[in-house]
Amino acid sequence: MATDYYEILGVQRDASQEEIKKAFRRLARELHPDVNPDPKTQERFKEINTAYEVLSDPQKKQMYDLGGDPMGSSAGAGGGFGAAGFGNFSDIMDAFFGTASQRGPKSRTRRGQDAMIRLEIDLNEATFGTTKEIQVDTATVCSTCNGEGAAPGTSAQTCDMCRGRGEVSQVTRSFLGQVMTSRPCPQCQGFGTVVPNPCPECAGDGRVRTRRTLTVKIPAGVDNGTRIQLAGEGEVGPGGGPAGDLYVEIREKPHAVFQRRGDDLHCTVTIPMTAAALGTKVPLETLDGIEEVDIRPGTQSGQSIPLHSRGVTHLRSSGRGDLVVHVEVQTPTKLEPEQEELLRRLAKLRGEERPMGQFQPGQQGLFSRLKDAFNGR
Repeated sequence: MATDYYEILGVQRDASQEEIKKAFRRLARELHPDVNPDPKTQERFKEINTAYEVLSDPQKKQMYDLGGDPMGSSAGAGGGFGAAGFGNFSDIMDAFFGTASQRGPKSRTRRGQDAMIRLEIDLNEATFGTTKEIQVDTATVCSTCNGEGAAPGTSAQTCDMCRGRGEVSQVTRSFLGQVMTSRPCPQCQGFGTVVPNPCPECAGDGRVRTRRTLTVKIPAGVDNGTRIQLAGEGEVGPGGGPAGDLYVEIREKPHAVFQRRGDDLHCTVTIPMTAAALGTKVPLETLDGIEEVDIRPGTQSGQSIPLHSRGVTHLRSSGRGDLVVHVEVQTPTKLEPEQEELLRRLAKLRGEERPMGQFQPGQQGLFSRLKDAFNGR
């Protein structure tokens, strides 16, 4: 056997058809005359084309493996772009552009695009979930032509230029012989059909823009940026194709009292100095109704009190976050004489009434602290 086609393509004799095709494409990219015009390279390109023509054809491959000459005496090592060469041109194009050319007309029906709108909700709705009605402007199927794109009583017609194939072919000559190339039909844009009488409602697109009202279920626990997917509620595709999806993006309105941090809520209550010292109960309007916040005696300003499970519902698990109450102790800025006398007596009882300047570091008493507060220190 004078010519070893397996060796020319660089594959084993038991190589699969896919391995043979991959080897040919790799070599075609390297040796094509448009890439490498060297005469020796052109001869090599003819060889790999002939080898691929034999090994990619089951009958020729079988004849070759049995010792026969599937190319006949006229082909030789330089054959390959004869009649069978037209069949291999798509593989050469695939070698350069990565995908084989798709035969046949394109479909006028394609999937529509996804759409997105933003929806504002309040904290209570985000915590417990709700149902909202929204209005969206999207493309819907044209009711006049039912997505066909043709005026009522008419229909699309076969393109007379490509005869419905969606592409036109051109034969050119080169040193390799005749080469046939294909491109989308310029008259029908590759669809294979033309619409001589477009629908007056949609101008032949098969869809129109319409305002619709949709009902959206908002799950409990959503936050800023949460997106809810409504499958099939987006834009209808050209030619009345299937609709894309609609995404509803949540925007949460600021609350007058509570600040949200994750699933926890935070707020601040201000109490007088006496309530902080003696203790009290403060009514607080929460998302669940009125709750009493227990202020224990001796509570300091800046102290926080958690109310468990009074926060926002967890979106992807059970339970809720906490409501954290931050206490702010208010010191009076002006005292009546009787009030001041009472505080002086209290300070004396606590052993805190000492001349100014005799306190050791860390020993400043209640009265002096109040006096500093009154004097703006």
